[in-house]
Amino acid sequence: MPIITSSMKDLRRTARRTASNRAAKGKLRSSIKHVRATMAENQGQAAAQAMAYATPVIDRAVSKGILHKNAAARHKSRLRRELNQLAKTATS
Repeated sequence: MPIITSSMKDLRRTARRTASNRAAKGKLRSSIKHVRATMAENQGQAAAQAMAYATPVIDRAVSKGILHKNAAARHKSRLRRELNQLAKTATS
């Protein structure tokens, strides 16, 4: 434990930020997993709704500095591509 007051404050601030980042990162991962799970079950409508929920979660992670903007674009692009393939196979 630090003795200096400012260092103790830094530890408290770091703990708050870590908790916030963990929560946001968990929400991000969960939303992506939910989209993939609904696609795996061939539920096109539910997957589209999950994607509509996941997209702003991904964008929010970028604005909070949790995810790089290119990584977010890659996640959204891959999810959208898989969703489009699911829709294409459902209509065929």
